Order: sequence, then structure tokens, then C-alpha cells
Amino acid sequence: MSTPDSGHVPTLHLTEPTVLVTFSGPDRSGVSGRVFSALAAHDVEVIDVEQLVVRGRLVLSVLVTTPGELPGFQSDLDAVGADLGLEVEVVHGTGDNRPRRVGRSQVVVLGAPLRPEAMAALTKGINALGGNIDRIVRMARYPVTAIRMEVSGADPDALQSELASIAHDHGTDVAVQEHGILRHAQRLVVMDVDSTLIQGEVIEMLAAHAGCEEAVAEVTERAMRGELDFAESLHERVAQLQGVPAAALDEVYENLSYTPGARTMIRTLKRLGYRFALVSGGFTQIIERIAADLGIDYFAANDLEVVDGALTGRVLGRVVDRAGKAEALRDFAAQAGINVRNTVAIGDGANDLDMLAAAGLGIAFNAKPLVRDQAQTSVNVPYLDAIVYLMGITREEVEAADAADVTTAP
Repeated sequence: MSTPDSGHVPTLHLTEPTVLVTFSGPDRSGVSGRVFSALAAHDVEVIDVEQLVVRGRLVLSVLVTTPGELPGFQSDLDAVGADLGLEVEVVHGTGDNRPRRVGRSQVVVLGAPLRPEAMAALTKGINALGGNIDRIVRMARYPVTAIRMEVSGADPDALQSELASIAHDHGTDVAVQEHGILRHAQRLVVMDVDSTLIQGEVIEMLAAHAGCEEAVAEVTERAMRGELDFAESLHERVAQLQGVPAAALDEVYENLSYTPGARTMIRTLKRLGYRFALVSGGFTQIIERIAADLGIDYFAANDLEVVDGALTGRVLGRVVDRAGKAEALRDFAAQAGINVRNTVAIGDGANDLDMLAAAGLGIAFNAKPLVRDQAQTSVNVPYLDAIVYLMGITREEVEAADAADVTTAP
């Protein structure tokens, strides 16, 4: 007999007879136990199991090798179904339920609300690319609906490109990740700050103290759309802050608002050993305090020069620009000992594009059209914790972990 370490694993030949048993009807406690107890009375091997419960309705399918005595097998299963009030279907065939095809991907759809016409268009798009949907699971019901589809037979890159266009047309978001062992490894999440982790732009809040908020906001908007070089635009905007008291930095920090779901996302992923980094075109005097508040592992930002208690209108050192953000992502990954392929980058502006491209998963969060169109994945719901659904974590798991923390707190 082969052992798990013997190097040989017995396989079921595709032409060998099998039986697919499906129970469907009202869900109740103990169904699986009764079904497998009935199967245990016959000399069969379990090959595959699928179970789904939606609004109290159960579908349980078990694929087994063909038993030696079929009439008794059918009779025992019918008796279980009758006792539990379930319909029973027994289908005879050959082999496994087919080998998994190449090109396996996880497709997550986010909608608020999620409309059936969007799901129809996305599933047709998967089919048009030669894909087959092997499994569909709900990840969350609120504050957004998140559905995960496991797809085989289609190229992940082609899926991402085609489905992103379809999702945009239907006002939904979609993320495609290739299945593989790296999906389960520790990850590094690198985030932009202004208009991503926090609501609004710090430089515009500072500009309000100098009476030039409108002019600075116009330059910021053009830079985020990619119309201006970021470093040049930063120097231009910071110059207008000359003379602003340094105490304004404290006031701005105290009045910051995190994006809804930010703390939930960070808390949830840090439970799983994820590392976090902030890479910002903003200012160290603000970013380091945010990092301390949220337990962020790394950060990179720009240093405002302060002399005699006031801003000079100058930035010290090299500006953290578009290229600098991508460089920081790689540096932080190296410090954390995490493969760059296992990094997640989240941003909204044109200066985030190189960082999003460098990451294993680049997510445009409520981004400008230029960024949304070029990013691997786009999330346009206003909740940052929607990111955890892309990581394969359900809303129920998040809430259960939070509840456990409350019950175990001293």
C-alpha cells in the first residue's frame, strides 16, 4: 500500500465507473453525517464532495466509485432522502468529474448593488474566453456584495483584461488572481495615503491655512490625472505654503478622516501576518503619525522644511514621486523578506501607476480614469475593507475574528 511519502499516489482512471449522488432540499443539522454513514455501508471510495447552502436550501453532491451492489446502494440513499425530506439523484458515469483544466483563476466580483445583468455579462465573458466556472461562493453581503468564482481553462491575463472592461460597463468591480501556492504566502500591502487611506489631500488642508486651497487643489487634480510631472507640481504647491505655522501640521493630523473600512482591513490582514507600508507623495510629519496610529511597518514620504516654527515652502531631499513609489515598494519587500510577486499595492493617482504595475496585485481604489484603465484591478466602492475579499477572506470571517477579540479582551 502506498504511503503519502512513498512517491506514488494511486489515481482513478478516467474510464473507470463512478456514481454521482446529489441530495437537495431544506438544510438541517446532520445531513452530511447521515449521507456519509449510508455510503460507509458500501465498499466505495469518496472522490469529490461539493456542498452549497443558500437561504436554507441545501445541495450536497458526492462522487464515489461504483459499489458492488447497486440496488441496495440506491435503496439506502433513497431511505436517507425520504427520512430527511431531500430529493435524491444518482447518476452513473465514468472516471473523475473531469481533470481541472489549465489556467485556473480566482475571479472576485464586487457590486453595490450587484445586478444580475452584470453577472450575466461577466459569466458570458468567461465562457467566451474558453473558461469554465468550477465554483461560485459569496464572500460578503454588506456593505457590498462580493462573489468569488473559481475559473479554469482561461488565461488569467486575458480574463483580467476582458472582465475589467465588462465590469466597468456594468458599474461593478472585478479582480482576477491566478491560482497558485503564492496566494497563501505572507503578503506586503503598500498603500498610497491621500484619497486612499485617508479622505482628502493633506497638502490642500495645509493650503487652507495659507489661503490658497483652491489654487493648490487645481494643481493636485492635474497631477493626479497625469497632466503634470508630480515632482514639479509638488514643489509648486509646497512653495505656496511658505510662512504657514508648523503647528498647522498638528491641526491637520488631528482632523484627518480615515477611509471607511481602513482600520478593519489593516486589523484583519495583520491577524494573518501581513505587513503594511505607506508610500506617499505627502509629508513625513503627517505620515509617521498615521503609521504609528495604525501599526504600519514601513513608510516613505517627503520632508517639509521647517525653520523657526514655520514652513519654508521647500521640500528636503529627493521627492517620493511616481518612480520613487515603485522603488519604495521593492525596498520594503526586500526588508520584509517578501517576494515582490506577493505584494499588494493600492493607490488612486497617476503617480501610483508604477507602484501598481510593480506589485503582484495592483489595485486602483476609487481612482482617476487614467489609473483605473491601466491598473490590474479596480475597486470603486467607498470601503477600503473590500480589499480583504480579494484576498479570499469572507465578511463572516472578519466579524467572527472581531467578536473573538472582544470576548477574549482583558
